[in-house]
Amino acid sequence: MKKLALHWKIIIGMILGIIFGFIMNSVGGKDFVSDWISPFGTIFINLLKLIAVPLILASLIKGISDLKDISKIKTMGLRTIGIYITTTLVAIIIGLSIVNMVKPGDGMSQNTIEKIKSKYANDAGVADKLTKATAQKDAGPLRALVDIFPSNIFKALGNAKMLQVIFFALFVGICLLLIPEEKAKPLVDFFDSLNEVVMKMVDLIMLFAPYAVFALMANVIIAFDDTEILLKLLNYALCVVGGLILMIGFYLLLVSFYTKKSPLWFLKEISPAQLLAFSTSSSAATLPVTMERVEEHLGVDKEVSGFVLPVGATVNMDGTSLYQGIAAVFIMQVIWPEGLTFTNQLVIIATALLASIGSAAVPSAGMVMLVIVLESIGFPAELLPIGLALIFAVDRPLDMCRTVVNVTGDATVSMMVAKSLGKLHKPQPKEWDDNYEKVK
Repeated sequence: MKKLALHWKIIIGMILGIIFGFIMNSVGGKDFVSDWISPFGTIFINLLKLIAVPLILASLIKGISDLKDISKIKTMGLRTIGIYITTTLVAIIIGLSIVNMVKPGDGMSQNTIEKIKSKYANDAGVADKLTKATAQKDAGPLRALVDIFPSNIFKALGNAKMLQVIFFALFVGICLLLIPEEKAKPLVDFFDSLNEVVMKMVDLIMLFAPYAVFALMANVIIAFDDTEILLKLLNYALCVVGGLILMIGFYLLLVSFYTKKSPLWFLKEISPAQLLAFSTSSSAATLPVTMERVEEHLGVDKEVSGFVLPVGATVNMDGTSLYQGIAAVFIMQVIWPEGLTFTNQLVIIATALLASIGSAAVPSAGMVMLVIVLESIGFPAELLPIGLALIFAVDRPLDMCRTVVNVTGDATVSMMVAKSLGKLHKPQPKEWDDNYEKVK
C-alpha cells in the first residue's frame, strides 16, 4: 500500500466503503455504521476545516505581499472573476441544453409523483431548505456585498466566513505593500512560515484520507433506503451526471489549449482533491487539499492559488449552476409545464449565475439556491415543497458529483490565471516526511 499513489488508495477506500455500506444495509447494520464508522469521516472533515482558514489567511497575505505591485492584484482579480463568470455561463447553458433535449420529466407517472410527494414533501430536510432560501431571499439585494466586510475579524475567522477572511487577507496584503519593506518583512516571514506549517498539516491529514473516505462512503450508502424511487429518477440523475461530465471535458479543453498541459496529467494530479470533493460534498472542506495539489503538483504559484482558489470555493459553483438549470426545468416538466417558456429559461440563466456567487460551499447548498431560482420565474409557492421532494432522494449523490466539478473548475481557472501572469512553473511536490530524517 505504501507504494500506491494517493489517488489509488482513496479509490480503494471508496470502493470498500461502498461495498461495506451495502453489506451493512442488507444485514441491518445501519446503527453500527452511524455509531462506529461514520465518526471517523466526521473527524477527517473537521481536520480539513480546521486548517482551511489559517491556510487562506497565510497563503493570500504572503502571495499578495510577494506581488510587489498593486496593479497586479487588479489584473489577477479581474481575470479570475471574468473566467469564473464565463465557465459558470457555459455550465448553465450545457445543463439547460441537455434537459430540454432529453426531457427527463416527461412521462413520469402520477403514482410515482404521489409516492415521492408522500415520502419527502413534508420531510424536515425539504422544510429546512425552504426556510434557508426564504431567509436568504429576504436579506436584501446588497446583503451579499455587506457580508464581505467583517465587523470583527476574530468572529469571521471563528465562523469560517470565507469571503470575510479573503477580504481581510487582501487588505493586510495590500497594506504590507504600502509600508516600507523592512517594516513588512517580519509579518511576511511569519505568514510564510505559517503557510509552510499548514501545508505540512495537509500532507499529514491526507495520510488518513483512504480510511476517512471508507467511512464517508459507507455512511452515504446506508442513507439510501428506497431503490424504487431512485430508479424512477434515473433519467434526471443521468442528465445531471452527463452534463457534469461534459463540463469536465470543457475544463480539459481549456487546460490542453490554453495552458498547453496534458489533460490526463491534470486529472492525475488533481484526482485526490476530486475524490475528496466527491466524498465530502464540500468544496470548502476540500480547499486545503485543492490548494496543496494545485501549488505543489500543478505548479501554480502561491500568490495565484492563494487568491483564485479561496474565491473559487465561494463564488465559483459551475457544477451547482448546471444542476440548478437541469433541476429547475425537470421540476417544471413534471408539475408546472406551462412555465416552460423561453423567457423563463433566460431568467433561470441569469438567476443561477447570481445564485452561484452567493451559494455557500457546503453540502446541499445548491438546493437552497434552487428555491430562489424557481421563485424568480414565478413558480407557484404551494408547489415548491413538492418540487424539492421530487429531487430530494437523489440530491446527495448528485451533490457529490457536482462538488467534483466545482473543485475541478477552481483548479482549471487557477492554472489559466497563473499561465496568463507567467506564474505557472514546474511542479515541486513535497511529502510529509521530507524533513523527518533530521528530526526523528
